[in-house]
This record gives sequence, C-alpha cells and structure tokens, in this order.
Amino acid sequence: MFKTIETLIENKKESYFTLSDRIWDIAETKFHERESAKTIMAVLKEEGFSIETNIADIDTAFIATYGSKGPVIGFLGEYDALPELNQKSGVTKKETDPSFGTTNGHGCGHNLLGTASLAAAIATRDYLKEQNIDAQIRYYGCPAEEGGSGKTYMARAHAFDDLDMAICWHPGTDNAIIGSPTLANIQAVFEFKGKSSHAANSPDMGRSALDAMELMNVGANYLREHVTSEARYHYAVLDGGGMQPSVVQAHSKVLYLIRAPKGYQVKEIYDRICKVAEGAALMTETQMTVHFDKACSNYMPNKVYSKLMAECMSKVGAPQFDDTDIAFAKELHASLSEEDKKFMMVPPVTPIEKQVLAANQGKVLADYIYPYNEAH
Repeated sequence: MFKTIETLIENKKESYFTLSDRIWDIAETKFHERESAKTIMAVLKEEGFSIETNIADIDTAFIATYGSKGPVIGFLGEYDALPELNQKSGVTKKETDPSFGTTNGHGCGHNLLGTASLAAAIATRDYLKEQNIDAQIRYYGCPAEEGGSGKTYMARAHAFDDLDMAICWHPGTDNAIIGSPTLANIQAVFEFKGKSSHAANSPDMGRSALDAMELMNVGANYLREHVTSEARYHYAVLDGGGMQPSVVQAHSKVLYLIRAPKGYQVKEIYDRICKVAEGAALMTETQMTVHFDKACSNYMPNKVYSKLMAECMSKVGAPQFDDTDIAFAKELHASLSEEDKKFMMVPPVTPIEKQVLAANQGKVLADYIYPYNEAH
C-alpha cells in the first residue's frame, strides 16, 4: 500500500512543486489569500473535485469534494503567509538582504502545507479508486491560520460536522506526530481615544491615549503574577499616537494575544485584561474600545489515531536529502545562536528518544523519525 501511494504522489510531484512555488511567490496574509485559494482550487477542479466556495462567509475559504458515498475523509490545507518577513529564496542570513522584514513571507511553510495536503487528498482518492473502495475525499481550504483562526469560523458554520476523520500536518524541524495538546488563545485590539493639545502650553487640556495604553500594559504585566503559570500573553503596539512628543497623543492601539491551556482559562484572563484596559481609560479620562479579533480552542490530540499515524510514518520512512540540501541547511544552521539551536531540539524523555537523538547527533536535517510520545 505504501509503495503504491508513494508512486501515485511521485507521478505528479512536478505539478506539486510548481504549485508550492506559486503559493510561495503569491504570499498573501490572513483573509486576503484570494489568488492562493484560486490557484489551489484550479488544481483540484482539474483533478475532478467539485468546489464549494465562500465557506462561513469567508471568500478565501472553500471545500473541494470528490465522491458521494462512503466515509468522509478530510484534508486540511493552509496557504496564508506572515507579514514583515522575506521572500527571497536561497538567503540564509537577514543581514545579507536589505529587504528583510519588508514583505509578506511563508515563515511557517504554508506554501508546503497547503500543497502537501492537496497531494495527500489526490493520492488517497486515486488509491481508493484503484482498490474499489468508496469514500468521500474532501480538501478544506482553511484561511488565516496565522492570527485569524479561519478554521474556527468554518467550524462554527458546521463545515466539519459530517467528517469521519481529518488529517493535517505542518512543516517542522523533526519528523514526528504531535501527541501533546496546544494552548487555547484569544487575540484582540485595544483602542484608546483621548484629546490632543500642546504638551507644553496646555497639557492640562489634553487627555493622553498613549498614557492610557502604557498604563494598560503596565497593569497587564502586573497581572502575570496572578494567572495560571502556564498562561502566556504578549502585545504589540500598533499605534503610539504619532511622532511628535510636543503634542498630547489623542489616539493609540495595542494588539494582545493571550494563550492558556484551556479555553475557559484564556477567557478568564482576557476578561481581566479588559478590566485593566477599562481602568487605564478611567485613570486618563480617555475612551477605550475592544476590537475582538479571533479565538481558538486548545488542540486535543486523538491518541488512537496519532499512534496509528506514527506507525505509518515509521513504515514510510523519513525523507532523504542530497548534498545540496545539507549544504544549504548547514548555512542556515550556522546563522543560529547556540540558544536557538537548543530551543529547536525536542527534549528527550524516554530511553528510545535519547537513543534516537544520540544516534543522529550533529545532523542539520532530520532524516530519521522521532519516536511518538504523548508528552511532545
């Protein structure tokens, strides 16, 4: 079976390479992946899939289906990029490219993710047809994974209700099945509006939105001591009120991303941070508005299914790399600090994990399978 599926994928690999490169070149950010979605849908349509668009009223979300009988097998594809990265191939150090941080880029490999999920959907369809097995194969075009939680809106619109199983993957430094849960999160923008005035002549006439934002951030940082130790929250200043210190700033915005192990925990922290923002507005006599951006639940692994996937991965084997791949990876690896390199390593827990890592010490590319462990 594995050899047959491998052959089915290899026979079409050049078209998959072309698609992946095209999605890389487009590099569209959350909820704006119009050309990316259109490009992937064109390939699926050519393969005989029927396409349903505008899922959950999102114009870059879609479902491609092949077959009408049997179990419903879903493959999740993502194709959104991140802002302020770099899109030049072959660059191993940001110092060598002055355009770094000026464009959108596929920093998390979603050009690969969406393409490989598509390849898996087509290969599964072809294999089941050869074996005379009925099944409905679906490719879910999932937008805005990077800070938009597109799948959350799709789930709320019941897009996944009749699935029997769903499969996804993500590029990474190891070949492994993720056996541990992830954190739930909420993202929101806090906007403050005050009153401008001359900071020297009439500061008493002004109401500083910048002061309000800074007070909110101070309060939120003090709050860290009083939430679960597993929680994380971070913020980015979107608007500091302008470039002139001689004017009391009348507007400001800050974006918060809050994470915690469970959905109810992240909601509690979000509510408390909203109160901190309200307090900051009261102290500065400014107006505060919360723009709720997105939220998603904690990922809960299917342990039975994960173990099966780990067995299949071991039978298929890890990818093999040529000298060019290894040389490029070494350049990338050399640009990392020792701290970065340690962070990239999955800490070994079991004896077999320690044995695998010891046998592959010093490799810059993982041409081995990491043992399945529910702790990772």
